[in-house]
Amino acid sequence: MTTKIVIGLDGTETGERAIAFAKDLAGRIDSCELLVVYVIEWSPFTFQTPEENALRHKRREEEVELASTRIVTPAVDALNAAGFTAHGIVRHGDVAETLNAITVENGGTQIVVGRASADGFKKRIFGSSTQNLVMHADVPVTVVN
Repeated sequence: MTTKIVIGLDGTETGERAIAFAKDLAGRIDSCELLVVYVIEWSPFTFQTPEENALRHKRREEEVELASTRIVTPAVDALNAAGFTAHGIVRHGDVAETLNAITVENGGTQIVVGRASADGFKKRIFGSSTQNLVMHADVPVTVVN
């Protein structure tokens, strides 16, 4: 049976630390697959004009392509070059909910994320994605400092 570890990236150095931790963990497991995930935050609190709605689909595709090209594909390529089996996924959504859903859909057994700090006001209004993930994930979550 293959163990699947999901690595949540955010495009910062905390993601690099999450990758390093996941690599170390995967190296200790006989059969392990790494799934590199980047979630483009989508907020239900944004309101758009009709013109913006007309361009929304194209913009979403461009955002996915940009995140794949700049963040996920380089991470997956580096992991594969280091001898790991790795794949990548980019999606829009609430970070905690989407990361958990991707993990469940793909049979993940653990999620590894880096700790990122939002400023106090933003955190009080919207909550912390990492905190929400830890509280609601269906599998164990490791938060790397």
